Amino acid sequence: MAEVRVERRLAAILAADVAGYIFAAVLSAAVPFATVAQAEEKEPIAIFEIGSTGNWTAPNAASGGPTVAVEFTPIKDWLEIEVGTGPLFGSGTTDWSTDILFKKPFELSNTAELMVGAGPAFDSTFGGTTKIGAEFALDFMFWPWPDRKYGWFLEPSYTYSFINGRDQSLA
Repeated sequence: MAEVRVERRLAAILAADVAGYIFAAVLSAAVPFATVAQAEEKEPIAIFEIGSTGNWTAPNAASGGPTVAVEFTPIKDWLEIEVGTGPLFGSGTTDWSTDILFKKPFELSNTAELMVGAGPAFDSTFGGTTKIGAEFALDFMFWPWPDRKYGWFLEPSYTYSFINGRDQSLA
């Protein structure tokens, strides 16, 4: 009911000229379609990801640990941004890895999605150096149910460090 009152007030204010009538008519016609579109789309604002990672850095240094990420969609069907972080334990050191990936989604079916992405990666060793690099990833998301509330993801990635020996790693 509040929308109807706003539309009537808007129409009364703009009734003085023809442009006002046209604007009020377009606004009145657009409001029902906007609410129907919002009702049909049930996309979440953000997707929270919890998982584990295994990391192999050349030559033969392996590490692993938990990871968390938040993914959101600023441009539907075109751009998803993922910010992820987590510690990596192994080889007598502990690193903290963070990345920001800009991904293009491809919907394979109602329950499967593929995303291709790239972005900056930051890796900091506790009491040591910080590495800055680029990360390239493929993200496979599997949703057991079409409502997409819970699902699985598999995200293989390649990281190339620009600093400190030009490390390369697969995760």
